[in-house]
Amino acid sequence: MTQEKKENAQPIRKSFGLKGKIEPELHKSYHSPLVDQIKQEGYRYQKGRIRIFLAEEFGFCYGVDRAVDYAYETCAKFPDRRIFLTNEIIHNPRVNTKLKEMGVRFLSGPYAEGETLQDITSEDVVIIPAFGTSISELDELEKKGCTLVDTTCGSVMSVWRRVESYARDGFTSLIHGKFDHEETRATSSRAMRYPGGKFLVVRDMSETGEVCKFIEGCGNRDHFLGKFKEACSPGLDPEKDLGFIGCANQTTMLSSESIEIAKMLESSFLKRYGKEEAQRRFRHFDTVCSATQERQDAVLKLAREGLNLMIVVGGYNSSNTGHLVEISSQFAPVYHVKDASCIFSGKLIRHKAKESMDEQETKDWLPEGPVKIGITAGASTPNRVIEEVIKRILEIA
Repeated sequence: MTQEKKENAQPIRKSFGLKGKIEPELHKSYHSPLVDQIKQEGYRYQKGRIRIFLAEEFGFCYGVDRAVDYAYETCAKFPDRRIFLTNEIIHNPRVNTKLKEMGVRFLSGPYAEGETLQDITSEDVVIIPAFGTSISELDELEKKGCTLVDTTCGSVMSVWRRVESYARDGFTSLIHGKFDHEETRATSSRAMRYPGGKFLVVRDMSETGEVCKFIEGCGNRDHFLGKFKEACSPGLDPEKDLGFIGCANQTTMLSSESIEIAKMLESSFLKRYGKEEAQRRFRHFDTVCSATQERQDAVLKLAREGLNLMIVVGGYNSSNTGHLVEISSQFAPVYHVKDASCIFSGKLIRHKAKESMDEQETKDWLPEGPVKIGITAGASTPNRVIEEVIKRILEIA
């Protein structure tokens, strides 16, 4: 391998300095004059009988902005080379479709067309998305000698460092997340960087309750291993490996639930071991990212405005968007739409079904007379998509 190829194998984690070159295309694809106007007018906008209430924090976060910028810069930097993404750059169909139109190829996920890691050569460029990638995949890519552009969010990498520290000290990493989510797969792989490193992924407080039973010494081994067979490290021994636990989160989970999960675990350690020993056996650091927390706080504030309904805009497979839906649903009817095409009329809307990836249609969703509509969007949703949704609502009203 040449010296140039050796250097290429080290991931590039900074800008190529081509922001000025890509800015016009980014502006055309994602910018929204209407959203800027609504912000300037105190996040409120009225036209006819419709009053729009926009959350004070929504849409692209810093990590998403950075990932999209780097992907566009990569296309500008290497116009004559094959460019691949290991998976979706972020969970938004508009952004991923646009990258595909620009010639970027996907190695996995819904936009893949059959090419895999085995097809990568040293002449190719591979982009690692905002969620990161697993240790095994990263190792394989580095061995290929290809040019790696790493757009992994800094908040995600912070969680990785925490999980690695747990593994180094002999603690099992208990990760509040979705075991099949790209970020959680990448995070859990970091738990096994050290000999004997273990992880367990819990989705909610119900699953945490199963862990608490074992910590307190009353769990059923066969039931436990059957329940978590896809969500734990190979060879996990609940009697032994749940004696020392360090908590972490998928950065886009519901913050309030992560806090409750940590309290449940701590309580079980206290019950079994007493205060002094529990402090030695249990570690917890809040690793939900600040942008996720800000958007959750903003939608909670917005939902208390006495709204007639909420519209949440974002990809259906976006975890942080799903939690905005979950919060909103406590206060008003909520419709999770991926874009303006979901809004057919005031009589019919297509939206993501609750707790499912399927779509459903709801009739008579828009009330008659004056209507107060709250709008927010996941951290991977461009402002242009939000604008199109708002304009569509005003048009059909």
